[in-house]
Amino acid sequence: MSSIFTKIINGEIPAYKIAEDDNYLAFLDVNPNAKGHTLCIPKQEIDKIFHMDEALYLGLMQFSRKVAKALEKTVPCKRIGMAVIGLEVPHAHVHLIPLNEMDEMRFSNKVKMEKEAFEELAKAISANL
Repeated sequence: MSSIFTKIINGEIPAYKIAEDDNYLAFLDVNPNAKGHTLCIPKQEIDKIFHMDEALYLGLMQFSRKVAKALEKTVPCKRIGMAVIGLEVPHAHVHLIPLNEMDEMRFSNKVKMEKEAFEELAKAISANL
């Protein structure tokens, strides 16, 4: 069965896309820890990040770095945090979270945003790539 991320890749579920190439996709998390919380994923459905072959893994890190730099230019923050947890969706993914305080990495407090705010933010981050 396809993961929710594979359904996003295939266009079956909408997403606030930020960046995309042949192998990777970045989009805003719809249940964000902080404004700008972004997910970077490989298009190949692989459950665990360390099960990816080395080239795909290194490519995901390079892609995530590029997205993080654009995110940092767009969302005021002290730094961009990165987490790889992988328990919530069986598809390897990197969380990029604009941080101003440690609680924003705890995945317990969520930020509410309207559809228009997501759309504007995705466009703004994409413009800084």
